[in-house]
Amino acid sequence: MSSQSDPQQLSVEEFTARCRDALIPVSNRFSYFQTAPLSEDDVREYVEEPVAALPVELTAILPPVSIVLVPYLEKLNGKDKGGVSRFAVSFEPPAESRQSPSWQTVAEGRATLLFATKDRLVADYHYHFYRAIASLAADCAKSDTRNEFYGLLREELRSHVHGEVDQEGWHLKQSLVRRQTNLRRETKAFLEYARQAMIDTLTLYLHGICCDIDVEPGPRQLPSRFLRKRLTLLEQNFGPPEGYAVFPEEVNQIHRTKEAPPSKE
Repeated sequence: MSSQSDPQQLSVEEFTARCRDALIPVSNRFSYFQTAPLSEDDVREYVEEPVAALPVELTAILPPVSIVLVPYLEKLNGKDKGGVSRFAVSFEPPAESRQSPSWQTVAEGRATLLFATKDRLVADYHYHFYRAIASLAADCAKSDTRNEFYGLLREELRSHVHGEVDQEGWHLKQSLVRRQTNLRRETKAFLEYARQAMIDTLTLYLHGICCDIDVEPGPRQLPSRFLRKRLTLLEQNFGPPEGYAVFPEEVNQIHRTKEAPPSKE
């Protein structure tokens, strides 16, 4: 399917149904589809490298994943019967206020991730790719992994640790602290915050494995020592693939190993 042969706007559901039989395998877990031919460099940057950087233990818990690269995603007026916002694939740029970077769904045991790539930086795409994967992983994680992470969050709440990793988690944390005095209780508000905090932290973790990124300091940013504890826990459960690292000292160690002369035996 290409923008020349099918230029009209399509709902995301109709579009994914049409491209299902044209998916190109990347691994036993991932496949992809693009609306226009990609160069080898594009395939590497948009598909192969981001997928290769995913921890083996993490991909093992995910359902099969379809990565679909489209020009634009547009948020439509109104909602579906389930009260969920409606989106469409567009081959022409929608108004900026109506554009969306990504959309995802899980149906019939398969996750489908749509990403708008036209007029977007590859670095921005990587962030939204790992955020989508983090969202899937947060829901598929083993109960032990989830409970360990939620335990860290309870420690932070009891210690009145300020800040969060991203905006959504920050707002949910503020709402939780205002509404709930006993933070040990596993209420709906706590679970909503904890899930979002896990997604935000896992996004940073996965993005950091693949790319050289910096955490921007700010008044809403989680202090580094607490952020490191979260990332360390994720590393223990979802270790980076061979040749990848998370923390600066690990990256330096990999570089030293690569640069070391071969041993003489």
